[in-house]
Amino acid sequence: MPSEFELIARHFAGPTPGAVLGPGDDCALLQPSPGMELAVTTDMLVAGVHFLPDTDPEGLGWKTLAVNLSDLAAMGAKPRWVLLAGSLPEADEAWLAAFAKGFFTLARASQVDVVGGDTTRGPLNLCVTALGEVAPGQALRRDGAKAGDDLWVSGQPGLAALGLAQLQGKIELPEALVQRCLTALQRPRPRIALGLALVQRQLATAAIDISDGLLADVGHIAERSGVELRLNVGQLPLLPRGVDPLLAQRCQLAGGDDYELAFTAPAEKRMALAALAADLELPLWRIGYAAEGAGVSLYDGDGAPLPPEFMDQFKGYDHFRAT
Repeated sequence: MPSEFELIARHFAGPTPGAVLGPGDDCALLQPSPGMELAVTTDMLVAGVHFLPDTDPEGLGWKTLAVNLSDLAAMGAKPRWVLLAGSLPEADEAWLAAFAKGFFTLARASQVDVVGGDTTRGPLNLCVTALGEVAPGQALRRDGAKAGDDLWVSGQPGLAALGLAQLQGKIELPEALVQRCLTALQRPRPRIALGLALVQRQLATAAIDISDGLLADVGHIAERSGVELRLNVGQLPLLPRGVDPLLAQRCQLAGGDDYELAFTAPAEKRMALAALAADLELPLWRIGYAAEGAGVSLYDGDGAPLPPEFMDQFKGYDHFRAT
């Protein structure tokens, strides 16, 4: 049976060119770029809560890192370093090799150094701490939206929730759609380039990544910014054909696990955002606007307000809600 240190050395120690000192000592040593602020986030994934226990380990490795890099993307920060801690039911070398492959594939693609962590025996639980850099005063926060700003979302919210429903046997997706939804669920792409561009081109006033559902997450922007966000369901991106319309709408508004970015931007930035979408080859959708008031409200395709009871069916993910 390999020891804790042998497992770490075998599967999780690698080159760390962006660190003064990487894994192997009591601490990593990091040197931030001169004049930059550090953005730091941590996220936990627990088997049976955040992923199915029989999830493919390579995809799980990718996603474990992706959900943390997504937080940095939402702040417009450049990812630099990550630490990985986890408890494992057993030292399954094949499982660990596959998990590490997925984790390090995304780390290399994102130019992130894995500089430390910890492991022990216990229920399957994975926790990453990610550190990035952003210029002073330039981080995208949740409290910057102003009345009159547009509300935007990237990509295709809802696909990940459809993929989860497929795995749980709640729906049967058209064959042509299955792999697309499962990929969205298991290998989300953190929108790092989008976050960096929103900061560098000074386009956005506030941002958040969508992990718990579009409505729930933009609600955090509304609360922190002291505005009302009016979301037009008729402006949401269409989900592919072959899916029940009400289910599709529920997945888009409350499904979560998308790791797309929702953000606000002044109306005069619309042309610049269209150019950015073309540059990144990433759809950006204008789905509403900020107004004086509080909370989030829904409007239909004709701009008429929808009743509050309509919104009640689109509650986002709650980590402590009984299931």
